[in-house]
Amino acid sequence: MTANSERRHRANAACACDTNTRKAVAVDPEIKAANRHRLRRIEGQIRGLQKMVEDDRYCADIITQIASVQEALRGVARNLMRNHLRHCAAKALRSGKKQETQAMYDELLELIYAHLR
Repeated sequence: MTANSERRHRANAACACDTNTRKAVAVDPEIKAANRHRLRRIEGQIRGLQKMVEDDRYCADIITQIASVQEALRGVARNLMRNHLRHCAAKALRSGKKQETQAMYDELLELIYAHLR
């Protein structure tokens, strides 16, 4: 999110997220638990990657493990997006307030564009 759009979102979007402190307010407990579990697993994978590099393991094997970590991180991002859409975005889009709705559309498009790479 660019600095301008972030300021615009904070000023205009009244969603389930506290945009002043940038803290989520309505976090689905199941999604949070799943994300915490995935992140702990990813943490272990990263430690394994460090050991592979220290042990001079075959480059292709390390690259394969890096791809696995990247996919796991994408899974966390998908869960976060799911929560954001269910709570923050849904509330802003249903608000009927043009500025809030537009700010949320802009934020969602920026998130999608940034993560399509």
